[in-house]
Amino acid sequence: MDDGEREKALLTALTTEHYALQTSRAGTIAEATGRATIFLSVLSAALIGLGFVATNDKVVRPYLAAVLPTLVIIGVLTFLRLVETTVENSLDLRRIQRIRAYYHHRFAAEHDFFADAVIADDAMSTAWNLVGTTPGRWEFMLTTAALVGAVNAVLTGLGIALVAAAAGSGGVLTVLVGVLVAVVAFGVQFVYIVRKSAGRRA
Repeated sequence: MDDGEREKALLTALTTEHYALQTSRAGTIAEATGRATIFLSVLSAALIGLGFVATNDKVVRPYLAAVLPTLVIIGVLTFLRLVETTVENSLDLRRIQRIRAYYHHRFAAEHDFFADAVIADDAMSTAWNLVGTTPGRWEFMLTTAALVGAVNAVLTGLGIALVAAAAGSGGVLTVLVGVLVAVVAFGVQFVYIVRKSAGRRA
């Protein structure tokens, strides 16, 4: 195979890979949206059910005892998968930008086509800048995973507050315990998002 044929074969492979990565990104976004929608739909159904049993003291406690752990489990599983889709999306974006950078170096010549894809020292930051996102750990607060993590934290804090109230704790103490647990739960999940994402940037 001469250089011309090799170049043509490489370009064909890169074009195919580019399309596959774009499809993969679309798939991760669709999956994240679908999973978050399912979780929030289950949460909404649980709240509607709570409205029906809230006036019956004999039913409301068993209902909450069954529903809250279920919601937390579903929420945690949803959160873990959303973190994975966030990482997968980031890696796909970086790989796409590497292909676009090749297009620029090999074919653009004096034109500025694909010039924004030239890889800098921090390839991941460059990739995210191209889609209008400022790289940084606080940017993860805006992800779907962080949204679900916040709901999980509230549910966890609520569950602990109800347990504290059932144990005879005062109203103020119960609220403080619930808020503290919720804040800690969200912090743990946020740290997990950041570490998981940082560990897969290479």
